Amino acid sequence: MKLLIIDSNALLHRSFHALPPLTNKKGIQTGAIYGFLLTLFRAFKDISPDFVVATFDAPAPTFRHEKFKEYKAKRKKAPEEFYQQIPQAKEILKAMGIPIFEKEGFEADDLIATISKRSPKNQIYPEVENYILTGDFDTLQLVNEKTKVYTLGRGIKETVIYDKAKVKERFEIEPEQMVDFKALAGDPSDNIPGASGIGKKTAIELLKKYRNLENLYQIVEKNPKSFFIKSLKYSQRLMNILTQNKEQVLFSQILAKAREDVPIDFNIKKSEFGNFDKKKVEEILRSFDFFSLIKRIPELILRGGGQRENERIDNKGKLF
Repeated sequence: MKLLIIDSNALLHRSFHALPPLTNKKGIQTGAIYGFLLTLFRAFKDISPDFVVATFDAPAPTFRHEKFKEYKAKRKKAPEEFYQQIPQAKEILKAMGIPIFEKEGFEADDLIATISKRSPKNQIYPEVENYILTGDFDTLQLVNEKTKVYTLGRGIKETVIYDKAKVKERFEIEPEQMVDFKALAGDPSDNIPGASGIGKKTAIELLKKYRNLENLYQIVEKNPKSFFIKSLKYSQRLMNILTQNKEQVLFSQILAKAREDVPIDFNIKKSEFGNFDKKKVEEILRSFDFFSLIKRIPELILRGGGQRENERIDNKGKLF
């Protein structure tokens, strides 16, 4: 069985910038929502999820901002027209019976990490496979045997599913190494500092040889004479950079890692998809002038809970 976890802010943001400005008859901007729904409907078709949840970034600062005031400080704030479409996207998701999760002090990535860790361990559907629907690569660190990332390629029409092999093919490292990669190379989009003087290529080569930061620093500090990478020049200089930036690298690791322990009331039974008020969804889509999407509602019902009605298991208790 499959759980689709929507990284809503990332997907809306990608859609907002990928499509030209769209407005309905009332003059309300709808481009981000339209692109969001196009991708969501495409994911429904490609994945046929049994369960669906949506995550959002809370407007308040996160624990990362508390630890590091400059976190995401260089990121340009989106236009007000983008933020106005977030409540409208939530309205549509609620009408489709999709639970929404957001938690003050945490980002959507933390919620996604928490849900993807818990879902395969539930007591009713123990073989759940996670699919993270997103517009960026931040959640690639969560890819494993039970979790894949379904994301956009160019624009909003091309999609790619990242499993462990696909991540390795694209980035040369394993999904579980993505956090340490950011810790070393930094991440300008989130203003994660990394180690000054270490770029992406060097970070990849270090992780290919030493696997993770723990192994790397064990060599650097306890057996420095064995530190050598043939493909990288100036090993002594590189070792000095690692030593001098150790505190900053380990701090960057904390900033980059998605938390898996967010206190949320996730119950997979409540995320079963397909039983929603068709007329209510039609009414909302019509208000946005999304007439082409209205025609696709029946296929959502068929791909969701409607086709599994006889397979349901009654459960009144909470799983988590």
